[in-house]
Amino acid sequence: MKPVGVISTAFLFLVLGTAVPACAQHEQQGESQREPEKQAQPREQAQPKQQAEPKQQAEPREQAQPRQQAQPKQQAQQQKQQQQKQQNQNKQQQAKQQTQDKQQQAKQQKQQTQNKQQQAKQQKQQTQNKQQQQHAQLQQPEQNKQQEQRAPQQQKATPEQQRMQQGAWQQHRAANWQSDHRTWQQRGGYNGYRIPDAYFRSNYGRDHGFLIYNLPFMVVGGFPRFQYGGYWFSCVDPWPGTWAANWYETDDVYVDYVGDGYYLYDTRYPGVGIAINISL
Repeated sequence: MKPVGVISTAFLFLVLGTAVPACAQHEQQGESQREPEKQAQPREQAQPKQQAEPKQQAEPREQAQPRQQAQPKQQAQQQKQQQQKQQNQNKQQQAKQQTQDKQQQAKQQKQQTQNKQQQAKQQKQQTQNKQQQQHAQLQQPEQNKQQEQRAPQQQKATPEQQRMQQGAWQQHRAANWQSDHRTWQQRGGYNGYRIPDAYFRSNYGRDHGFLIYNLPFMVVGGFPRFQYGGYWFSCVDPWPGTWAANWYETDDVYVDYVGDGYYLYDTRYPGVGIAINISL
């Protein structure tokens, strides 16, 4: 029995000895096969990463595309806003210009109205002037007729009046002409009778000289008075001491209206006027 048991044991060891290496070899082969699989797995895992990278790179592109698409929209909006702004400014400018035009038109109309009123006023004044001229022309013949009737009534001095003149004129001589003489302006203005212009131009002035000595004469209130052309002339001023003592007898004199009143002038002493007052 023992030999059989020994043989069985030996056979068992033999079988185990052959089986163990085979198992070990098989395990090594399995491990060797697993290593490539393990190596392949990182590659396979790396491939998705590599594939994910283009996706990640594609994402910014995709994000950039909406931005690029958004820029034209913003530009269009900005252009639209600028156009609206420009249109508003144009409208405001037009409204302002229209307002200025209306104001200018109103101003022109006002000026035209004022011009029309001024023209109407001038026409009215011209009409009044024409009426006054016509009225004066109608009255002129009557005045001239009355004046012509009065002019021939000129009287001459009597011998007694001529003797009176010598003493009166000597007493009325100025001691100091500059201090004794006063113009009508200095006297407060002329308030005496005024000779009608037409009659005055035809009978008085520089071209109508006469001698006082041959005219009616009297003294009133201490002032020498003579009559000429139907009017009485009172010498309220003294006569200058530089004139000849008998100037009233020898010199031509004339009556003129200068500035503010009537004055008596001697043709031998031009520019020196004696203030005179006129009465009927």
